[in-house]
Amino acid sequence: MKTIFNSQRQTTKYILALTLLLVGLSGNAQLKGGHILGAMGLQSGTQTPENTLSVYVPGYFYNASSLRNADGDKSIANVDLNMFLTGVGATYVSDFKILGANYGATALFTFATNRIEGNSLDSKSPFALSDTYIVPVQLGWHNKRADFIFSYQMYLPTGKYTQGASDNSGLGMFMNEFSAGTTVYFNDKKTIHFSALASYEINGKKKDTDIKPGDLLSIEGGLGKTFYMMDAAKTAPKGILNAGLIYYLQYKVTNDQIPVPVFGNIETTKDRVGGIGAEINYYHIGCSTSAGFRWIAEVEAVNRFQGNTFFLTFAHVFSFKKK
Repeated sequence: MKTIFNSQRQTTKYILALTLLLVGLSGNAQLKGGHILGAMGLQSGTQTPENTLSVYVPGYFYNASSLRNADGDKSIANVDLNMFLTGVGATYVSDFKILGANYGATALFTFATNRIEGNSLDSKSPFALSDTYIVPVQLGWHNKRADFIFSYQMYLPTGKYTQGASDNSGLGMFMNEFSAGTTVYFNDKKTIHFSALASYEINGKKKDTDIKPGDLLSIEGGLGKTFYMMDAAKTAPKGILNAGLIYYLQYKVTNDQIPVPVFGNIETTKDRVGGIGAEINYYHIGCSTSAGFRWIAEVEAVNRFQGNTFFLTFAHVFSFKKK
């Protein structure tokens, strides 16, 4: 009898431990991808001008105010979890044509604090090198009333990552992403515009694990107005101001794959989120320098954090156009 009792006790412990493991993993089952929402806004379907090199410094700040469950209700209120990301990047657009489009490429090296990996409140990473963003192929078309863009981008796992650690600065996986979008103009001067950019992210397995986040679909854009700021003599513009409403949507398209012994893969309701906000940016023609600010308030979040996104960008444009 004693042997049977001990065996039952060991079995109970095993089931309890496995249950705790399942609960812990389920809380983090909705895993993040590399796509940073809010990086695109007004004229998201437009490529920068040809024969230019844009060097820029982004500043991304995200404040999660609540955690939403599968019904979209608050499971945890007043979360107060913050993530910050910055770096240095460059985008070059040439006059080389492929299928009638200008070829371009981008590289962005990032640093982050509190890199959010999933629905965990335990992210406390110090400021450190994060994952690297590379766009080896970007194609841009320009028509009278619309611009079009297509690109392939990848995220390289250059940030620190250890499964289960709270101080990870990267996501620990290679990510592929394909994007396509357009900017439509409602007048001949192209001063009133609406844009939409769709991006599909395919995630790989996390370092030293069989955990694989699901694929993500992100849609970003905005409705805006362009203003030309004239010089004192009113003979030529000295700057270009762009302002308007912006939005983003993100959907988990496939389930996260999180293998668990006996039970197989955990499957939960796929997460999603929407956001709406405003953008203003100014380009000074004489200095070839721009500054932009975006703010987006998230709504209708399911199985993920909901909060506010802030994005600040400074850029300098080097032109190689023949005079």
